[in-house]
Amino acid sequence: MEKVYTRAQELCQQIGETPQLLPMLAGLRVFYLARMELQTARELVEKMLRLAQSVQNPAFLVRAHIALGETLAWLGEVAPAREHFEQARAFYDPRQLRPSWAWLDGGVVSLSLAAWVLWLLGYPGQASKRIHETLTLAQELSHPFSLAWALNSAGILHQLRREVQAAQARAESLIALCIEQGFPQLLAVGTIRQGWVLAEQGQVEEGIVRIRQGMDAWRATGGEIGRAGSLALLAEAYGKVGRAEEGLTVLTEALAVVDKTGQRVGEAELYRLKGTLTLQSKVQGLRSKVEEAEECFLKAVEIARRQQAKSWELRAVMSLSRLWQSQGKKEEAHRMLAEIYGWFTEGFDTKDLQEAKALLEELTGYAP
Repeated sequence: MEKVYTRAQELCQQIGETPQLLPMLAGLRVFYLARMELQTARELVEKMLRLAQSVQNPAFLVRAHIALGETLAWLGEVAPAREHFEQARAFYDPRQLRPSWAWLDGGVVSLSLAAWVLWLLGYPGQASKRIHETLTLAQELSHPFSLAWALNSAGILHQLRREVQAAQARAESLIALCIEQGFPQLLAVGTIRQGWVLAEQGQVEEGIVRIRQGMDAWRATGGEIGRAGSLALLAEAYGKVGRAEEGLTVLTEALAVVDKTGQRVGEAELYRLKGTLTLQSKVQGLRSKVEEAEECFLKAVEIARRQQAKSWELRAVMSLSRLWQSQGKKEEAHRMLAEIYGWFTEGFDTKDLQEAKALLEELTGYAP
């Protein structure tokens, strides 16, 4: 893919920066994004956006804003990513014919990616609304790959909201569609999510096998995108069956992926999981497990705040508050948890916010 698009780009440049260059830049960007070569992807898409703005073609502008937003999101620049997805939606017109190089509908992509970043930014209710719009549009289009993308995106949000049954239903629909249509990459992702569902339902060992199968299938396609997140799911599953040391090994790999590729969007959650598994570990290092875990939780909070990722911040603060509660630091735990809980204005039906409320009640003896 890289060779073909690079040659096409060279041919386009021989006749100047014409609109024909846009699909070549878009194709190369997809390749580098899938390989998690994010800085290269960013340079390409910034060039793509400048060219799209120069020709003022709405279809090109949709693609360019989506591409830049997605790249920024993976880099952990979540708020700017949201702005680009909103701009993509503003330019999107479902009545327009899709350009021949658009293998995925722009409306479906912009809505689904907006849902992802809205959850990260602390708006789980708005995220659910966007996913509903995504699925509705994808079903209206009668475009199989756009529908598969929408089903996968819905599964991601259900997973983030910890809605196990809904995530299972989306994973099953996605897997069936991918087998029917021959979409190996999304089939691999559906398999990973199916493994997470099994682990959440108590079939942890089977879930671990499925997660690993999906990860192997994904890597066989040459893709690296999302690897750190998949490793996080695997590490969490190991923790459920008392295999904390194996989980910590997996997290070491995940953090190495983050450092190598710059895909920092889930970095806070990796450190939170590292703290949780450190407390579970039977191996004693030079420092106490409590000290190491506290350091991990504090780092998770710091990263989440820097990225404005309120949902990751909530989880990290809850883990830290539970640790402080066990140490008798109830006042400090309450203060920090009340602050982040009080920030939220929606999503109170989600497990994270329900658990946060329950923990506040434990710390204070009254409901917030």
